[in-house]
Amino acid sequence: MPSRPAAATLARALVLAVVLGTGACTPGDATPADPTAATPAIPTTPATTPHPGLPPAGQVIDYQLGGGYQPADGVAGVIRDVTDTPADGLWSGCYVNGFQTQPAERDRWLTEYPDLVLRSADGAPVIDPGWPDELLLDTSTPERRAGIAAVLGPVIADCAARGFDAVELDNLDTWTRSDGRLTEDDAVAMATLLVDAGHRAGLAVGQKNAPDLGDRGRTEAGFDFAVAEECERYDECEAYTGFYGTAVIDIEYADDLSGPWSEVCADPQLPAATVLRDRDLTAPGDPEHVFDRC
Repeated sequence: MPSRPAAATLARALVLAVVLGTGACTPGDATPADPTAATPAIPTTPATTPHPGLPPAGQVIDYQLGGGYQPADGVAGVIRDVTDTPADGLWSGCYVNGFQTQPAERDRWLTEYPDLVLRSADGAPVIDPGWPDELLLDTSTPERRAGIAAVLGPVIADCAARGFDAVELDNLDTWTRSDGRLTEDDAVAMATLLVDAGHRAGLAVGQKNAPDLGDRGRTEAGFDFAVAEECERYDECEAYTGFYGTAVIDIEYADDLSGPWSEVCADPQLPAATVLRDRDLTAPGDPEHVFDRC
């Protein structure tokens, strides 16, 4: 698995390649149902219309995965866990773990969908080393990708039914920690199915992290916006804004900033929709709670 700085270097190179290539041309981003500071405008083509469920451009979006709470004044939207509810009167994104199992669902996946869990050579489930209570899903074949989509499609549709505007699909980058069992192409193919499920439900769909995908998340998988964690800390913001323009939500964490918050906010590449949060995304009243914006 490449280090974050290495991934950032690759991502910047991909953005530069797209820019140079363009210049050389001549005119002419609940419980599984049983299966069955400036940034450019959002890049579009004449055949592309921005999705109506996009987050408000350049506005503050609070990242509330640790539990929903009343947003601060001036906050235009929230992202909350799939088990939570939308925020009244505000844009609301629904967090879905699209490529790994949620801790509470681990046993269900192993019992009901064992063939959809990635396995090591000895048959043991492959565990995310950073989140040892989460198992990687097996996106390596069309049949298994279809099976995963059959499980998660109803979950995504339920986000729409409960009033969310968009869905964020987490752990797109599982191929980077699969010991070669999964590929980037597998991830893009799986993402395409889940993005299609979101669009059918009327939701905008957000790419979570994975800046080294370059433009593939937008142009191949069809993501509408991006949710980036610590893009300023790892100098990756242009890898998102270069393809999604103002439709980028960034979360920086208070325990690992690149410098004082005032200096982070002064970074000209920082997306306007950037917030400062505590690592555990706690609610107000918790002694660890942190929330700020530029």
